[in-house]
Order: sequence, then C-alpha cells, then structure tokens
Amino acid sequence: MISAVQRHVAFFIYPNFNLIDLSGPLDAFAAAADIVPESYRFTVMSLEGGEIESWSGAKVNSEVAVPAGIDTFVIVGDPKMAERNVPIETIAFIRAAAAEARRTASVCMGAFLLAASGLLDGRRATTHWRFAAKLQAMYPTIRVDGDRIFINERGVWTSAGMTAGIDMALALIEEDLGRETSRAVARMLVVYYRRPGGQMQHSSLLELDPGSDRIRSALIFAREHLSDSLSVERLAEVACLSVRQFSRAFVAGTGMTPAKAIERLRVEAARPRVEDGQETLDAIAHAVGFADAERMRQSFIRILGYAPRALRRAAQKTPTG
Repeated sequence: MISAVQRHVAFFIYPNFNLIDLSGPLDAFAAAADIVPESYRFTVMSLEGGEIESWSGAKVNSEVAVPAGIDTFVIVGDPKMAERNVPIETIAFIRAAAAEARRTASVCMGAFLLAASGLLDGRRATTHWRFAAKLQAMYPTIRVDGDRIFINERGVWTSAGMTAGIDMALALIEEDLGRETSRAVARMLVVYYRRPGGQMQHSSLLELDPGSDRIRSALIFAREHLSDSLSVERLAEVACLSVRQFSRAFVAGTGMTPAKAIERLRVEAARPRVEDGQETLDAIAHAVGFADAERMRQSFIRILGYAPRALRRAAQKTPTG
C-alpha cells in the first residue's frame, strides 16, 4: 500500500530536550511509514541546527528550523522547562510553524512552550502530571487536565509525560491512516493499542505508598485481582498479618481504609474502558469487581464527580482525547 499523500512531520528540539519525547513519537511515525510507504517524511529541527545535546547527554543532529511545509509540528519536552524563560526567538518560531502546520502537538513539558507562545489560550491541555498544577498557575487561561494521557483541542494536541507521546502519535496516525495501520504500528512497537486519551496518567498505587512491604504486596495483589472478592480477611492473609494488624497498618500507611483503596483502584481500572465505549457498563463493572453497574456508578460519582455514562458521552464527542 502506497500513501497518496506524504505528510511532513517536524520535531522541534532545543538544548536539554528529553530524548524519549523525541524518539518515542518519531519511531511510531517511522513504523507507520514502513507499513504505508511514503506516508510520512521527518525532520528534526532546532533554531541553531547541528548537534543538540539532550537532557541525558546524548546528542542528536538537527536541521535549521524552517516553518514552511510542515504538516504535523511536534514540540518535545524538557524536564526543566517549567523553571526556564522561553527565548523570544523560540516563541516566534513556534507561532510561525503552528500557523503553517495542519496540526500542532507537544509531548510532556513541551506544553509549556505552546503555552508561552499563546497557542493554548482558551484550550484544554495536559502535561506531565507532576507539573500540571504549575502549568495551570503560570497560564490561567488554559484549562489544564492533569489526568489525561493526551488531549486534542481544535487541532492542538498535548500529551502527558514521556511514553504518553507514543499514545498521542498512535492517535495522530489513526487520524491520518486509519485504525488498522495504527494498530499495526502499536504491534510493531510492542505497546498497548492504545491507551485512551482519558486514561489516568498514573496509578493510585503511586499515591498509596504505604512504606510497608506487606501493605504494598497487598495493594499489588488487589490490583491484579480486582475482579475477585477482596475482603479485608483475604488482603490480611496476603500481607501475612492478622485482620486487626492489617487494618491498622493499612490506614496508617495509606490514610484510608482497605475498602476505600480498593474502590479507587476499581474506578481507575474501569475509567478507560468506560471511555473507550467498546463494552457495556455491566460488563465493565463485573470485570473490575463491582457488584453491578449501579454500584460502579455510585463509586464514579463519589471519586471522579461524574457518572460513567457522562464520561462515555464526553469521550464520544472527542474520541481522540
């Protein structure tokens, strides 16, 4: 299969950029070009041109940035971007390239460059979950959603941290070449096809850091067996503690009861499946351990503030993020 249109994907880098923010999406587009010949061509560009050193110390050759002729303009991130002043020359180029491009995207902290350039004003956007609050504080006209893997808001795409750039690239490829090609790219890269844009960026397990190996093992067990009946007795057995010891240690380590923690994990597991729209709510509820769809609905409202059907309708209106 030969593509009728060859699209120019331009990646914008600068000193201290994050290498995975470049390599992940670039490899996804390269795989698509391998599957559908002549579908894409690529340019890695910088203001200066030549070798640009990344955050890890690895250097990447780049061409001098030219805004003309770009189809998809991708700005990679820099782990320290929230602490830096954006040069006027960088802002000017980003504005010029975005004006020429059919669509503009950022990976991870690249959202700070889009924001500094004014391209996110009045739009929803996401970035690495650790810096979502800072992006919102620095640029109050943006509606920052730190839970999202990626967001497409009127042709301006933003993604969460690091590997989320691959998820966004798969969505962009799907928009261009269809779902089957995007699925084939995911298989080639050996990644999940594809985390929905609304999936939470990080697991509740990262927040529930109990400081105890026994409680941590119980949490991991719970996440791997959400469809089972996860009684306090069973979790205590996994932790090799009495029920009383386990309950006390769990609350002390996580700040919540085991039942509340399990509810959060089940909502987290159900949310992307709800937004994906491929399964009934009853099927999802049973798959993640809720007694029925009504119990799941109550938990969604309690934890997320939205019912599953409302989230599904919102996801169907903006299926790519």
